Amino acid sequence: MSARLLQLASPALPIGGYSYSGGLEWGIDSGRVHDETTAREWIEDAVSLSVAGFEAPLMVAALRLLRSQDCEDGEAGRANELPHLDELVRLNEHSLAGRETSELRQESIQMGYSLGRWVLAVCPARPADEALCARLQPLGLPVAWALASLRLGLEEREAALGLLWSFAENQAMVLMKALPIGQIAAQRLLLALGPRLEAAAARACRLDPAEWSNASPALALASMKHETQYSRLFRS
Repeated sequence: MSARLLQLASPALPIGGYSYSGGLEWGIDSGRVHDETTAREWIEDAVSLSVAGFEAPLMVAALRLLRSQDCEDGEAGRANELPHLDELVRLNEHSLAGRETSELRQESIQMGYSLGRWVLAVCPARPADEALCARLQPLGLPVAWALASLRLGLEEREAALGLLWSFAENQAMVLMKALPIGQIAAQRLLLALGPRLEAAAARACRLDPAEWSNASPALALASMKHETQYSRLFRS
């Protein structure tokens, strides 16, 4: 595991993930999530039904296009000559269309925008990156993650594992703030999730687009209910 992967997956990455719960806050408020066991079940379902089956493989597909584009385009690529721009636009639109509620869509857009700006400010500059981010507007998180992974030199499986780990760790942080469960309980939960995240990352690298799915109606309903929740700490 590289230091660059740790940097990308770190909760210190300034893209605003701490302000979102992905519907988990409503799960806590409704009583569906009330202890360590039900918290683990909620996160495992969210990972397997949504992130691992849709966002992670879509991110891998975007990373492959971006890497191929770099090889074909070289250092001096111009935005209007990017060979895979239409495919990247389609993937980006697909990623946003898969966010079933306004909160979940805004979460992806805000974090994607922030990660895109992070790439431009932190990673080694490429002539076409700024124009690419401008063309992919609004920029969703999976495609932004792919661009960051490319510039950090991450392999596909590393990038997928980082995305999955970042989601799971943020969910654990939500639990510590809103349930609450203690830090040790959250660490037990993350340790238990580890093998599942490893397997999900490997699967994301080989999943055919025809098999992508984020069918998780209960999670979508939780997000919709959160939009009108009376008292809340998080934006989703």
